[in-house]
Amino acid sequence: MIRSFIRNLVGGPFAPQMRRFVIVGIVAAGIQMVLLWAFVDVAGVNYLLGAVIAIEITIVLTYVANNAWTFRARRNDWVVEYLIGLVKTNLVRGTAIPIQLAVLYAFVEWGGLSYLLANAIAIGVSGLYRYVLDARWTWRR
Repeated sequence: MIRSFIRNLVGGPFAPQMRRFVIVGIVAAGIQMVLLWAFVDVAGVNYLLGAVIAIEITIVLTYVANNAWTFRARRNDWVVEYLIGLVKTNLVRGTAIPIQLAVLYAFVEWGGLSYLLANAIAIGVSGLYRYVLDARWTWRR
Protein backbone atom coordinates (compact mmCIF):
# COMPACT_ATOMS: atom_id res chain seq x y z
CA MET A 1 0.00 0.00 0.00
CA ILE A 2 2.82 2.44 0.86
CA ARG A 3 4.67 1.49 -2.33
CA SER A 4 1.53 2.16 -4.34
CA PHE A 5 1.09 5.55 -2.65
CA ILE A 6 4.69 6.55 -3.38
CA ARG A 7 4.41 5.29 -6.97
CA ASN A 8 1.27 7.41 -7.42
CA LEU A 9 3.11 10.48 -6.13
CA VAL A 10 5.81 10.04 -8.76
CA GLY A 11 3.83 8.86 -11.78
CA GLY A 12 0.44 7.72 -12.86
CA PRO A 13 -2.77 9.50 -13.69
CA PHE A 14 -3.29 10.97 -10.22
CA ALA A 15 0.33 12.02 -9.54
CA PRO A 16 -0.14 15.81 -9.87
CA GLN A 17 -3.29 15.72 -7.74
CA MET A 18 -1.64 13.51 -5.11
CA ARG A 19 1.41 15.81 -4.95
CA ARG A 20 -0.80 18.87 -4.48
CA PHE A 21 -2.81 17.08 -1.81
CA VAL A 22 0.41 16.16 0.02
CA ILE A 23 1.76 19.74 -0.22
CA VAL A 24 -1.50 21.19 1.11
CA GLY A 25 -1.47 18.52 3.81
CA ILE A 26 2.09 19.32 4.86
CA VAL A 27 1.33 23.04 5.11
CA ALA A 28 -1.89 22.31 7.02
CA ALA A 29 -0.03 19.91 9.32
CA GLY A 30 2.47 22.65 10.11
CA ILE A 31 -0.34 25.07 10.87
CA GLN A 32 -2.09 22.44 12.98
CA MET A 33 1.10 21.78 14.95
CA VAL A 34 1.59 25.51 15.66
CA LEU A 35 -2.05 25.86 16.70
CA LEU A 36 -1.84 22.79 18.93
CA TRP A 37 1.32 24.12 20.58
CA ALA A 38 -0.34 27.51 21.14
CA PHE A 39 -3.47 25.96 22.64
CA VAL A 40 -1.54 23.64 24.95
CA ASP A 41 1.60 25.53 25.92
CA VAL A 42 0.37 29.11 25.69
CA ALA A 43 -3.33 28.84 26.57
CA GLY A 44 -3.05 25.81 28.88
CA VAL A 45 -5.71 23.72 27.13
CA ASN A 46 -5.62 19.91 27.42
CA TYR A 47 -3.75 18.44 24.44
CA LEU A 48 -6.74 16.40 23.21
CA LEU A 49 -9.12 19.37 23.30
CA GLY A 50 -6.44 21.54 21.70
CA ALA A 51 -6.04 18.92 18.97
CA VAL A 52 -9.77 18.91 18.20
CA ILE A 53 -9.84 22.70 17.86
CA ALA A 54 -6.65 22.79 15.77
CA ILE A 55 -7.97 19.99 13.54
CA GLU A 56 -11.24 21.80 12.85
CA ILE A 57 -9.46 25.03 11.95
CA THR A 58 -7.18 23.18 9.53
CA ILE A 59 -10.14 21.28 8.05
CA VAL A 60 -11.55 24.60 6.83
CA LEU A 61 -8.14 25.81 5.63
CA THR A 62 -7.41 22.61 3.72
CA TYR A 63 -10.83 22.68 2.09
CA VAL A 64 -10.19 26.17 0.77
CA ALA A 65 -6.71 25.23 -0.51
CA ASN A 66 -7.70 21.86 -1.95
CA ASN A 67 -10.76 23.31 -3.66
CA ALA A 68 -8.71 26.08 -5.24
CA TRP A 69 -5.61 24.07 -6.18
CA THR A 70 -5.60 20.29 -5.65
CA PHE A 71 -9.00 19.57 -7.16
CA ARG A 72 -9.24 22.69 -9.33
CA ALA A 73 -10.53 20.71 -12.32
CA ARG A 74 -13.47 19.57 -10.18
CA ARG A 75 -13.62 22.52 -7.80
CA ASN A 76 -16.83 23.67 -6.22
CA ASP A 77 -17.43 27.12 -7.72
CA TRP A 78 -21.01 28.05 -6.91
CA VAL A 79 -21.89 29.15 -3.39
CA VAL A 80 -24.24 26.22 -2.74
CA GLU A 81 -21.85 23.57 -4.08
CA TYR A 82 -18.96 25.26 -2.22
CA LEU A 83 -20.89 25.04 1.06
CA ILE A 84 -21.96 21.46 0.32
CA GLY A 85 -18.31 20.61 -0.35
CA LEU A 86 -17.31 22.22 2.95
CA VAL A 87 -19.90 20.10 4.77
CA LYS A 88 -18.70 16.98 2.92
CA THR A 89 -15.05 17.59 3.76
CA ASN A 90 -16.04 18.20 7.39
CA LEU A 91 -17.83 14.85 7.40
CA VAL A 92 -14.85 13.11 5.76
CA ARG A 93 -12.27 14.73 7.97
CA GLY A 94 -14.58 14.59 10.96
CA THR A 95 -14.58 10.81 10.68
CA ALA A 96 -10.77 10.97 10.70
CA ILE A 97 -10.70 12.93 13.97
CA PRO A 98 -11.28 9.83 16.16
CA ILE A 99 -8.50 8.04 14.27
CA GLN A 100 -6.12 10.95 14.76
CA LEU A 101 -7.07 11.42 18.43
CA ALA A 102 -6.74 7.70 19.18
CA VAL A 103 -3.24 7.60 17.66
CA LEU A 104 -2.32 10.83 19.45
CA TYR A 105 -3.58 9.52 22.80
CA ALA A 106 -1.91 6.11 22.39
CA PHE A 107 1.49 7.58 21.58
CA VAL A 108 1.32 10.15 24.40
CA GLU A 109 -0.19 8.05 27.17
CA TRP A 110 1.20 4.61 26.34
CA GLY A 111 4.20 5.41 24.18
CA GLY A 112 5.52 8.29 26.26
CA LEU A 113 6.00 10.59 23.25
CA SER A 114 5.54 14.34 23.40
CA TYR A 115 2.11 15.44 22.26
CA LEU A 116 3.57 17.30 19.25
CA LEU A 117 5.52 14.30 17.94
CA ALA A 118 2.53 12.05 18.57
CA ASN A 119 0.28 14.48 16.70
CA ALA A 120 2.64 14.52 13.71
CA ILE A 121 2.45 10.71 13.56
CA ALA A 122 -1.34 10.82 13.95
CA ILE A 123 -1.64 13.29 11.06
CA GLY A 124 0.34 10.93 8.84
CA VAL A 125 -1.70 7.88 9.85
CA SER A 126 -5.01 9.56 9.05
CA GLY A 127 -3.76 11.34 5.88
CA LEU A 128 -4.25 8.57 3.34
CA TYR A 129 -7.71 7.87 4.70
CA ARG A 130 -8.64 11.56 4.24
CA TYR A 131 -7.26 11.69 0.69
CA VAL A 132 -9.20 8.66 -0.50
CA LEU A 133 -12.51 9.89 0.92
CA ASP A 134 -12.03 13.50 -0.20
CA ALA A 135 -11.03 12.48 -3.73
CA ARG A 136 -13.91 10.03 -4.08
CA TRP A 137 -16.67 11.98 -2.37
CA THR A 138 -16.00 15.66 -1.63
CA TRP A 139 -14.87 16.57 -5.17
CA ARG A 140 -16.66 13.80 -7.04
CA ARG A 141 -18.76 14.79 -10.01
